Amino acid sequence: MSTELPEPAAPPPTGAGGFSPAPTRRTFIATSTVVGGAVVAGSVVGGTSLIGGEEAAAAERPPSSRVSLTVNGTRRSLTVDNRTSLLDLLREHLGLTGSKKGCNAGACGACTVLVDGHRVNACLTLAVRLEGAEVTTIEGLAEGDQLHPLQQAFIDEDAFQCGYCTPGQIVSGVGCIQEGHTGSPEEIREWMSGNICRCGCYVKIVRAVEQTAGRK
Repeated sequence: MSTELPEPAAPPPTGAGGFSPAPTRRTFIATSTVVGGAVVAGSVVGGTSLIGGEEAAAAERPPSSRVSLTVNGTRRSLTVDNRTSLLDLLREHLGLTGSKKGCNAGACGACTVLVDGHRVNACLTLAVRLEGAEVTTIEGLAEGDQLHPLQQAFIDEDAFQCGYCTPGQIVSGVGCIQEGHTGSPEEIREWMSGNICRCGCYVKIVRAVEQTAGRK
């Protein structure tokens, strides 16, 4: 039996007079990846980017709008992020920190303010939707050193303990009186049920609203 191995097949000619075989799919993908990466790396190293700097910055900035509204009798105009709530506009942009951020979900009433005379939860109200509106906060109820009657009634009736919910309670009470929902303690409790007092001063709060509404 012969033990000689067969001669290996000669490789195809690749010289000047020969030809290269067609690239395989794997070779083509590998080559494209290397070339593409080199182009991108060269762009970054060379100080250029595929997206202009100004366009990138514009894409990162959130959309904003100009809004003008009257707050406690003073006309205010400012540019804010379109997602800014009325509560954040009052507290962060105008420095009116009387309105409190309690739950930030419209469930406790600590942020209650009046918009065009109606009670709203400032944490759920977008500032950009209030163009031309009139907003009244707890800071706008008193006239100088003269307290609003309901503010005085809260003191007379000792209608607060920690005081965190008190600004929202008072503003809500003013709205409740203006709306005419003070016919009975039960009616007052119903129409102020969105304002939570964690200290449980509800009986005295109702008495203060009654006192201000002229009910003894």
